[in-house]
Amino acid sequence: MRTTIKLDDELLVEAKSIASRTGRTLAAVVEDAVRDSFARRRRLDSGLARPSLPAFGEGGLRAGVDLDDTDALMDIMNGTDR
Repeated sequence: MRTTIKLDDELLVEAKSIASRTGRTLAAVVEDAVRDSFARRRRLDSGLARPSLPAFGEGGLRAGVDLDDTDALMDIMNGTDR
């Protein structure tokens, strides 16, 4: 796919230098850099432990509460839970 992006001048100079030294196209160097960046981000994201949230009151969390379901949490907090 063809697209246009703006790069910092120093990044472009470095990418062109790498392309020239390795005998690859500028596009291939940029693609590899983006792929590496995305892979690193995925590794970092997957390595993050979910935080332990303290529960106060008796018995901890209310049965059936899903902390990932914002709408349900709002219903519970507003007293209109299902």
